[in-house]
Amino acid sequence: MEKHSPKVDEYIEKSQDFAKPVLNYLRELVHECCPDVEEAMKWSFPNFTYKGKILCSMASFKQHCTFGFWLEREMKTMQEITKDIEKNSMFSLGKITNIKDLPLKPQLKNAIKEAMELTDMGITVKKASSSKIEIEIPDYFLETLSKNKKVLDNFNNASSSFRKEYINWITKTKTEATRNKRMEQSLEWIAENKGRNWKYEKK
Repeated sequence: MEKHSPKVDEYIEKSQDFAKPVLNYLRELVHECCPDVEEAMKWSFPNFTYKGKILCSMASFKQHCTFGFWLEREMKTMQEITKDIEKNSMFSLGKITNIKDLPLKPQLKNAIKEAMELTDMGITVKKASSSKIEIEIPDYFLETLSKNKKVLDNFNNASSSFRKEYINWITKTKTEATRNKRMEQSLEWIAENKGRNWKYEKK
């Protein structure tokens, strides 16, 4: 892990034009508020770590970006910022298409500082929500899931094992065609709250 990772540089460079200023803005703001932060690519998107723990993460897709904190459920600042935002993407700030979609800089700074304080205190993700945090969704799968709110909600509310089975099934494909076919099948089953191996489960 590095303070400024070349892999994150590459990720931003490959992102859509609208996303580049947003990602660069968030990146520099995190570094400004947390000089000790380090960058790493994990689950195919940039993560910012502090004292060995993931502080926050960002990702970009074809039509929007996302940004959020690892300990978001414990953060008073984020609860205040997101109280009027409909959660429709990986993180609760919603779909970000330009810098104006983000909370004001002072709000974001306060959130970053609170996340640092919680990390300093040794606060960890509660076990009840750990299944949603430990197994992150690859960006291409998340984008597919996000096209259908019911499917995304079913997936987010499912158990850790439920999510893991689908993610492993999709990420272990050797060709893009197979991956796309499996994602299409996954959407159908997840919409019905069926596990990846539902055919073999005892009735």
